[in-house]
Amino acid sequence: MTHRISARTALLLTLPPLLWAGNAVVGRLAVGHVPPLALNALRWWLALALLLPLGWRALRRFDDITGRWKHLALLGLVGVGCYNALQYVALRTSTPINITLIAASSPLWMLGVGALFYREHPTLRQGVSAVCSLAGVALVLSRGSLDTLLQVRLVQGDLLMLLAAALWAVYSWMLARPPRPMHGTARPAWNWAEFLLVQVLFGSLWASVFAGVERAIAPSDIDWSPWVLAALAYVAIGPSVLAYRCWGLGVSTVGPALAALFANLTPLFAALLSAALLGELPRWYHGVAFALIAAGIVVSARRR
Repeated sequence: MTHRISARTALLLTLPPLLWAGNAVVGRLAVGHVPPLALNALRWWLALALLLPLGWRALRRFDDITGRWKHLALLGLVGVGCYNALQYVALRTSTPINITLIAASSPLWMLGVGALFYREHPTLRQGVSAVCSLAGVALVLSRGSLDTLLQVRLVQGDLLMLLAAALWAVYSWMLARPPRPMHGTARPAWNWAEFLLVQVLFGSLWASVFAGVERAIAPSDIDWSPWVLAALAYVAIGPSVLAYRCWGLGVSTVGPALAALFANLTPLFAALLSAALLGELPRWYHGVAFALIAAGIVVSARRR
């Protein structure tokens, strides 16, 4: 199925990449100040506190949660617990641009997960749009030079981010294709805040377990400062609550495969944010890459 994207939907799908790019830059700056898995756990517990006033009613209908706890636990694991934990760990050895570029491989992961587990085989149009988007990613990675692209080497952080991208594809398909209700039951009538609250509740538990393991294996204290507090506030509000709300709406409207193409804007935003922090102006290849990624979105969004 193909979809025509409205201006509202385009905005919903563009805002998360911008916020996630900022998350990558902040995560890189936090290296040496906050342990990565502790940063992830603090981020989601703060997000949970922000969501409680909006989605607390979901906790009153506890049977809705216990009856679907396996699905919700898996959703919280791959979308909240693992993806962001892997990203913060990856940023210890990789850069925000590299991390977001690797995350931009999500269209291929989306198509693969859809074909393997949901019997959604990619169309030629989807294949062409994915190639356009990845060409834009490669252009940024190579800085417009084929020699530079051929010399790229993946470090440990890059490999961790490949795993994170695969898990994000699983998460997005789980959002788009929730399990059928059991006999005699109905899906909970949760609004966006209630559903996100339940996800974050399970995800925060996973994140806390991972942070506990990190503390036991490699104990490290948090270097508390006004900057660290501001960073925590940003990652809890922007990339967590706002971005996940917009992403969930976008995926439910156009599907995970098309939404993944918008996620490819993240490395471009990361490049611009990184350049701004370093005082460097964007290069010509940023503009060309943006055009290629936008072309991929347009190709996939057009009606037959």
